[in-house]
Amino acid sequence: MEQKPTFGQKYPALKDILNFLVFAGAVALGTFVLNTFIFRSYNVIGGSMENTLQSGDRVIVNRVPVSLAHLAEQEYMPERGQVIVFANGGNTSVTNCEALSDVNDQYIIKRVIAFPGERVKVDNGILTVYNDEHPEGFHPDDTTHKSDTDGPKEHTSGSVDVIVPEGEIFVSGDNREGSYSYDSRNGLGTIPLCRIIGPAVMRIFPFTAMRFF
Repeated sequence: MEQKPTFGQKYPALKDILNFLVFAGAVALGTFVLNTFIFRSYNVIGGSMENTLQSGDRVIVNRVPVSLAHLAEQEYMPERGQVIVFANGGNTSVTNCEALSDVNDQYIIKRVIAFPGERVKVDNGILTVYNDEHPEGFHPDDTTHKSDTDGPKEHTSGSVDVIVPEGEIFVSGDNREGSYSYDSRNGLGTIPLCRIIGPAVMRIFPFTAMRFF
């Protein structure tokens, strides 16, 4: 008995088109899942994170801990000293996590300094954090790796005395001299946890300066 030709044999061109559409859909879905729940990459613009990061660097941000926290219906809490990327709220009065498509410089990269309930003080170029464990205050930069090419600069400009609100964190750039870094010290305000994209885990460009954080 003669077998009937299959769909692919009868319409080879249509079969190729359908195969391509399935492949393209799988790639699009995989890219969406990867960017949403696993990793994202961002370009650094400006000198606010010098000397740790330079303008033009490209970093990979780990989305996994944020995704897991959200699956547990919790907000992700980063570690002190971590370099994180977060969504810019545009001004200090915006505290929700609604779409921010109309905000210039939609994503910002800074270093985590203090957590909810902690007091942050900047005086005479020194940044100090006060909490229950350290009522006399401590310098968070002491636990952050520093060298000639990495870590916060010694001098911190400005005059700050603030208690971090519940559900928010205090962040700063590593280049704290003058007005190089727009951060929680000078206009950006504290950052709601819900805006955190994730911690930076690796610099992938320039290739000669690739490193993990």
